[in-house]
Amino acid sequence: MRYTVLAGGGSEVLDAEPEPAPPGPADERRLLAPLDAPVLGWERRPHGWCRGDACIPAAAVAGIEHDGRIDVGAFAELQGSLAVADHENGLLAVMPLPDTRPRGGAAPDFALRGPDGALHRLSDYRGRKVALVMWASWCGCRYDLPAWEERHRELSPHGLTVISVALDRAVEDARPWIDEAVPAHPALVDTEGEVAALYDVVNVPTAVWIDERGRVARPQDSQVATDLFQSMNGLSAEASLRALRRWVREGDTGLPAGGAAPGFRAPTAEGQRARAHARIAVELHRRGDAAAAENHYRRAAELAPHDVTVRRGLMGLRGEDPFGDAYFALREELGAAGIPVYRPLPTDASAEAEV
Repeated sequence: MRYTVLAGGGSEVLDAEPEPAPPGPADERRLLAPLDAPVLGWERRPHGWCRGDACIPAAAVAGIEHDGRIDVGAFAELQGSLAVADHENGLLAVMPLPDTRPRGGAAPDFALRGPDGALHRLSDYRGRKVALVMWASWCGCRYDLPAWEERHRELSPHGLTVISVALDRAVEDARPWIDEAVPAHPALVDTEGEVAALYDVVNVPTAVWIDERGRVARPQDSQVATDLFQSMNGLSAEASLRALRRWVREGDTGLPAGGAAPGFRAPTAEGQRARAHARIAVELHRRGDAAAAENHYRRAAELAPHDVTVRRGLMGLRGEDPFGDAYFALREELGAAGIPVYRPLPTDASAEAEV
């Protein structure tokens, strides 16, 4: 059977066969691929599996090779990834599982394009502070983009670059809002959910501050640039701007001192599995199979009920209004379960008082 592999910004074809159905969810069935064909971009050689100059020693994969085949899911785990298969439709989604990174750890690098097609890597901006801002056209935070551009223009001479990332499944969904902002900053679109996965973005707006060395200075934080929806989110654009200016000009992240500051939140296996199901759902919608896509949406919601970027982000594809009843029902559900919709970080009260 042929599987289309959805990984990173592209896709490939994998010849493989699922094992007989065991008890449990269908997506947890093992997928076995022959050793004499490429698997997830790697090829079997006498001394191991290789891709370019990188090789995984034969001894490391001995336990997942059986009768001339390799366990694809276990092979993905060796590379720090997670694989979810749709055996009926021949789809395999592969998502990264980054290591837990404490505060001050290296920010995961990525490469994304903007509507103009230009490719930007986070690592291109080493030597400057970066405010990485995640938003979406299905969120009221789309109105904040011109204000983020204003912050970029004000603080760019002081060493800051704002990089905005739209968590939209199509460039055309984000384009009108990017065009309206007329950004001088890199305005990118994460159509495959790559940055959302690397940075465990469970709702927007979310901002991550990254220092000149490419290390996380302030992890995932709910931040706004306007107060248009303050009655709903309780967030202050003025406080966000003060904190950003203080960090850029003085190096003060505003996080509590004494080891109490939160660390970078790495994704969980359940969360990444949910994102893999969401990616398969999007691909099935693109193919016109709404019924099959719905199965994956529901599985994603079961695995990560707290992930608003998945649940609200797919409402449009499901024929629901992400600004209407479906969204407010989701907010009510999360509130009843004690799950926060927004996740602002604590700040150093003494630092705030000095401003």
